[in-house]
Amino acid sequence: MPYTLVFTDAYMRRIVRFLQLHPELRKPYAKALALLELNPHHPSLRLHALSGKLTGLHSVSINLSYRITLELLIQDQQIIPVNVGDHDAVY
Repeated sequence: MPYTLVFTDAYMRRIVRFLQLHPELRKPYAKALALLELNPHHPSLRLHALSGKLTGLHSVSINLSYRITLELLIQDQQIIPVNVGDHDAVY
């Protein structure tokens, strides 16, 4: 069963700025979102739970350098992206 991506206004502002700074990541970002909707556990996304101050969130990879942090609500089949950026920016 596919998941639904739910974008907040705050995330939309972040992704617009992120893609302005990194236009070369448009296609990998779109691919990551498509995979998230179909199967968030797809191996290429490298989904993992976060800990510490980010407990309750998960992270997936756009590529080796860039990540998307997200809230994964399994019972509602919803995925809410929270932040996007390189390792230091999202963690």
